[in-house]
Amino acid sequence: METAWVIPALPFAGFLINGLWGRRLPKKFVGWIACGAMGLAFLAASRLLWILLQETPTGRFWEPVYYTWIRAGDFQVDVSFLIDPLSMVMILVVTGVGFLIHVYSIGYMHEDPGYPRYFAYLNLFASAMLLLVMANNLLVMFVGWEGVGLCSYLLIGFWYEKQSASDAGKKAFIVNRIGDFGFLLGIFLTFWTFGSLNFREIFEAALVRFPTGDAVVVGITLLLFVGAMGKSAQIPLYVWLPDAMEGPTPVSALIHAATMVTAGVYMVARCSVLYALAPFSMGFVAMIGCTTAVFAASIGLVQNDIKRVLAYSTVSQLGYMFLGCGVGAFVAGIFHLMTHAFFKALLFLGAGSVIHALSGEQDIQRMGGLRSKLPVTFATFVMGSLAIAGIFPFAGFFSKDEILFETLMSGHWVLYGLALGGAGLTAFYMFRLVFLTFFGESRMDPHAAHHVHEAPRTMAVPLMILAALSLTGGWVQIPGIEGGRVFGAFLDPVFHEASQLLGHHGGATHPPLWLEGALMGVSVAVALAGIFLAYGWYMKDPQRPVRAAQKFARAYRWLFHKYYVDEFYQATVVNPLKQAAESTHQWVDRRFIDGAVDGTGSAFRSLSAVVRRIQTGLVHHYALSVLAGACVLLLFVLAL
Repeated sequence: METAWVIPALPFAGFLINGLWGRRLPKKFVGWIACGAMGLAFLAASRLLWILLQETPTGRFWEPVYYTWIRAGDFQVDVSFLIDPLSMVMILVVTGVGFLIHVYSIGYMHEDPGYPRYFAYLNLFASAMLLLVMANNLLVMFVGWEGVGLCSYLLIGFWYEKQSASDAGKKAFIVNRIGDFGFLLGIFLTFWTFGSLNFREIFEAALVRFPTGDAVVVGITLLLFVGAMGKSAQIPLYVWLPDAMEGPTPVSALIHAATMVTAGVYMVARCSVLYALAPFSMGFVAMIGCTTAVFAASIGLVQNDIKRVLAYSTVSQLGYMFLGCGVGAFVAGIFHLMTHAFFKALLFLGAGSVIHALSGEQDIQRMGGLRSKLPVTFATFVMGSLAIAGIFPFAGFFSKDEILFETLMSGHWVLYGLALGGAGLTAFYMFRLVFLTFFGESRMDPHAAHHVHEAPRTMAVPLMILAALSLTGGWVQIPGIEGGRVFGAFLDPVFHEASQLLGHHGGATHPPLWLEGALMGVSVAVALAGIFLAYGWYMKDPQRPVRAAQKFARAYRWLFHKYYVDEFYQATVVNPLKQAAESTHQWVDRRFIDGAVDGTGSAFRSLSAVVRRIQTGLVHHYALSVLAGACVLLLFVLAL
């Protein structure tokens, strides 16, 4: 267990090697180093899981301490990790899915001149995320938290020569700084309250010192959740994530599936004890999550950029994860995080395969008929779409259904209805994407159509593995079968205290079987209705969406322009700040600061002009000056 540090250290070593010497190495070696680092990290994580499973459930909590980082009076922060079932799930997701994305990138980025820089950033991204999920205290977590923020800026703006890419990178960085400010305030308030930043020490003290609903705990949890809203792209800080599509497609897969956007969900689950003590904060988390899920799904209905549709689906699915955590179903939230990593990585990499085949085309209105030309991509993409739509027996069915069930069982009828409707919207827009991309007549540019080709093996194999995981990944949590909830049993010790506080130990471990079966049928029926509706609109009657857009032109414009939220922020936040900065520049910088500096220079120039007249170079002038000075001195002495 003392060697757990190897897991984040391996991708960091890959970052150093490719970052310092990548340009001097052959491309093949660069890819091997980056992928090898992630592969070895996954093997080390698998070994760690095996060791963890040998322990009893209550003994699966290890905190290896490596050294004292900060010591000032009573304040001490160690560089140490918390290895438990929750962090183990996250470690395996980051290293496993991250490894597949690295392998896929070898084929996707092979011709890019920034190949070594790309893999260096990718390794650093994975290393920062591993540090975040393995930390045993808030400050070490914050280092990883900021690390993934930095890497997102570097990778979203990877093609920095393109203005839209550099702008998207800056947007992601700035929006996340807003959330991180709240997160940092939460850390300060936590230390001020508990005198420690260690998770287990905080939770033990909170259980003893604070009653349920205490204002201080509510304040801490709300401030921490502000950071989660930024990292995990929830209303109102979601606007950076759709623009993050400007980066290379594998980067989108890594951000959306295995790293940055899952950080907020993980943090809320990690702090489950604090949230269980703050019912108001849990309600707020559930409300924001459900609202974001439906809001983003509605926008995805009419988007035409293949990656942007998937981006809004990520925002929506993250909302479901927060909904699960907000109603106390922390296991369900993390379960959906894991299954989402499988099918969302598959969908983004499948979209990358389509874009790669069409020489960069991303508009689904200019695709069509790709099913026969890209058979592997088509088959795996459909599997990912079935998973995210929640169709049995794919992974998304089990995880999303558990969130819906727990929402209803906790008495949140309105949230359940909205989330169920959002599930129908998800099925509709995902199969709209499938039908417009792979079915019907070709609408491709003739030049692009001539060069359509299936993905190379380095891209196809990760698609197949992720497709298999999208099918089977949910089978670790099967309701109604004795011993079927393996995933929940594994995570149960982590959420034991929170479950006791919430009064439903075990969450959905023993639900009424008939009721859960009925609700499963309802959710599948809603998803199938969305799929059949998409089929009717985009396959049987392709002109129907056009007629609907004309008939409901105002609603269509609102959806197409994403409710004008970006324009609203531009008008109310960005432009006023720009004007304030320009005014500050004109009045403070130019007139006050520059005026003071320039005025000092002018004063000394004037003084030097006067003094310079004394230095004439003529002896009799100097003699007269000495005589005048002597007379003045004599008069001064006589006056005394």
